[in-house]
Amino acid sequence: MQLQDILRDIQVLKKTAEDSTEIREICYDSRLVKPGDLFVAIRGFDTDGHKYIPSAAELGAAAVICEEVPSVDIPYVLVEDCRNALALAGRNFYHDPSSEMTVIAVTGTNGKTTSTYLLKHMIEEVAKEKVGLIGTNGNMIGDVAFHTERTTPESLELQKLFREMADSGCKYVVMEVSSHSLVLSRVDGIHFHTGIFTNLTQDHLDFHKTMEEYARAKALLFRRCEYGCFNIDDAWAENMMKDATCSVMTYSTESTDADLIAKDPRFASDGVRFHVMYKNELQRVNLKIPGVFSVYNALGVIAAGLSVGFTLEQCCEAMNTATGVKGRMEVVPTDGDYTILIDYAHTPDALENVLKSLRAVTKGRIVALFGCGGDRDRTKRPIMGRIGAENADFCIITSDNPRTEDPEAIIQDILEGLKEDNLKYVPKEIIPDRVKAIQWAIDNHKDHDVIVLCGKGHEDYQIVGHEKHHLDEREVIAEHLERRKKV
Repeated sequence: MQLQDILRDIQVLKKTAEDSTEIREICYDSRLVKPGDLFVAIRGFDTDGHKYIPSAAELGAAAVICEEVPSVDIPYVLVEDCRNALALAGRNFYHDPSSEMTVIAVTGTNGKTTSTYLLKHMIEEVAKEKVGLIGTNGNMIGDVAFHTERTTPESLELQKLFREMADSGCKYVVMEVSSHSLVLSRVDGIHFHTGIFTNLTQDHLDFHKTMEEYARAKALLFRRCEYGCFNIDDAWAENMMKDATCSVMTYSTESTDADLIAKDPRFASDGVRFHVMYKNELQRVNLKIPGVFSVYNALGVIAAGLSVGFTLEQCCEAMNTATGVKGRMEVVPTDGDYTILIDYAHTPDALENVLKSLRAVTKGRIVALFGCGGDRDRTKRPIMGRIGAENADFCIITSDNPRTEDPEAIIQDILEGLKEDNLKYVPKEIIPDRVKAIQWAIDNHKDHDVIVLCGKGHEDYQIVGHEKHHLDEREVIAEHLERRKKV
């Protein structure tokens, strides 16, 4: 492809590269540059791509996109924002694939993954079309799954994935859109049909610094889509909607002013049942995923379905045949009259939602096993400790992904939240080794207990230092139950 075609819609400040230059590939990692490539110099958190322009030139790069004039003799395109330029260049290079599909995005702190899986199921059931999925659990093209490192891939990989989806026959894409991806221009240049706002609670403040900044990042989505579906029971919904340029649809379990309203919810250990009201039409939903948050996830998905032209009846019937998502209130087989659940709850709000949802349907104790990630927002650690103490009958404090921090130091931060004078005394066990903590929980269960393993969810690894170590909680449970049989 010629350079001039790749530069479409990119604001160029200065250019020495010829428009007719043939570009083989686009690359932002200088180590991967091959002769004829276009190298984009990205300023990252750990390093600056501009330092590697000489290396890219030596490897045969045909041209470079940069924010400062290169120190070596190489044709260049000077721009103000290389991240935005990378996103638009990727879109152009792959022939604008998102414009060939209906793209539905989900943003918010909690509920994104479950919502995307519910969306995929609904579209497949109603439209009978092939659907692509992008998110935390991995990416999917139809029924084929691929591993992913990020909730939202880097812009160039994202556009390549869109092209693969479009070429394989996908007519729809459902995707999680993180606050990082919005701020770092990973989703620039995408044609979003619909955006869903689930909720906003404390998370990623190591990156955004304040909740207001976090909210502004999320709100960017609703200036980039045609339709926006908003959970107006969330305190930040008004903030999300105030600068939205899209058509607005609201949903609620509390407000009669919402466009879409959940009525008479009934909660059980195997799911939720409720009615949905929309424009004086009432339909019943029987969703096989427990928890009040499941009602909100379903409402957001139904609202998105309405935005693409499905009927309320079609949307609700699809919810009735949906199943759970790996790592989201996932039930794991046990060897007795007790339940083990695996859930990704790693934020204060998610932990509280999970534990409160279980309270109404648990005959025995709620045993919460959780920790907090290292090298991330420290302020949420005591908050999660307090929430565990307030909402569980027994807490097992352990490690999550400690990364480069001392696991015991992280646990001490969590325990600060259990020291508040107004808290009831909650029995607890402190076991930094997560595998041993899970084994202890199983060995010390009582009849009718519900043991919730919080934080890891779909993840099958633990990050210690800078390395990933295999840790699949399902395997840990199965292996320990097998050992118990032999005792």
